Amino acid sequence: MRDRDPSVTAGDAGDADEEPAVCPYCGSDETHREHPKGPGLCRSMHFCENCEEPFERFG
Repeated sequence: MRDRDPSVTAGDAGDADEEPAVCPYCGSDETHREHPKGPGLCRSMHFCENCEEPFERFG
């Protein structure tokens, strides 16, 4: 049996200990993950509540 894709499961409710991404535009940490998958497996899509800009996080 295959394990679940980590890019899909990352950011689920069980990941409460994960630190929020820092916005590259304004430096705010008031961000949330919009989608666990970005264009690649090492990227995820986030949204900044402060400047209202979407951005990608690598890692």
